Amino acid sequence: MPSVLDQLREMTVVVADTGEVAAVREYEPVDCTTNPSLVLAALKDPTAEALVTREIEAGRGAGWNAEQITDVLTVAIGAELAELVPGRVSTEVDACLSFDTNASVTRAREIIAEYDRRGISKDRILIKLAATWEGIRAAEILQGEGIDCNLTLIFSLTQAVACADAGAFLISPFVGRITDWHKKAEGRDEYAPDEDPGVRSVRAIYDYYKSNGINTVVMGASFRNAGQIKALAGCDNLTIAPKFLDELARDTAHLQRTLSPDAASGVASFTISEAAFRWQMSADPMATEKLAEGIRGFDADHKKLIALVRDRMASEAVLQAS
Repeated sequence: MPSVLDQLREMTVVVADTGEVAAVREYEPVDCTTNPSLVLAALKDPTAEALVTREIEAGRGAGWNAEQITDVLTVAIGAELAELVPGRVSTEVDACLSFDTNASVTRAREIIAEYDRRGISKDRILIKLAATWEGIRAAEILQGEGIDCNLTLIFSLTQAVACADAGAFLISPFVGRITDWHKKAEGRDEYAPDEDPGVRSVRAIYDYYKSNGINTVVMGASFRNAGQIKALAGCDNLTIAPKFLDELARDTAHLQRTLSPDAASGVASFTISEAAFRWQMSADPMATEKLAEGIRGFDADHKKLIALVRDRMASEAVLQAS
């Protein structure tokens, strides 16, 4: 019997939820997705030491500050990952720009330009943006320029519909963070996979998209256990952390497909205005809280990245002076 991971790959595009080169080499995913938290982990990986040193030295030589070097370093890691996967690498726009459409578009263009300077074309990259109203509008502009986008931190059908209306290439609805919120709110320790609120949220989004012929890719993300992943077998894409890739690779049970375009319910489509988007989000405390929390978390890790680079620059300056 093939492993659950091999069975999953027959029905779903498996994406590595990591920025660590060693993990990508081991599990051979089609795509990679990164965020500041994952890049921070990658920079602490000893195997990335040569890359980090090279980029910091180049940035110092160009007279850049720690923030500028951090921006380039993130792309450098993405470029290395792009050499290892046949598909796309997602690279995130700074979380602090999540409520500024114009600044998000400008930053996205800079990311694409830096990848191009390194010989990586824009058709290999997904620009990752938080699914705020402003982030979704930025994606709409970028998609019009031929720059494909990954809308992340999605916790509601409201966000998913707005992303589809904007023509987003891909969305990342989060599973585990939804489950976390409901566990706390309901005083639950666990859910059966079919009852899991995070699983049910992704299933509802998938059903809406397939019922209405929407081409935007649905990529389930943020898993807390392998059962959640199995419960979404057949989803367009699933981005999975290395520990769960390993668990699925060692599991030889039969994997039942749970999602298929042919099984779509035919639910009617609708559009979301800005007023409706903001009202529906405000009426959903889980989505509102988790979106804000996610943005704060990514921003905090981005600042940690900058501090890490600044410390490295200071240490190397002391060594060179001595």
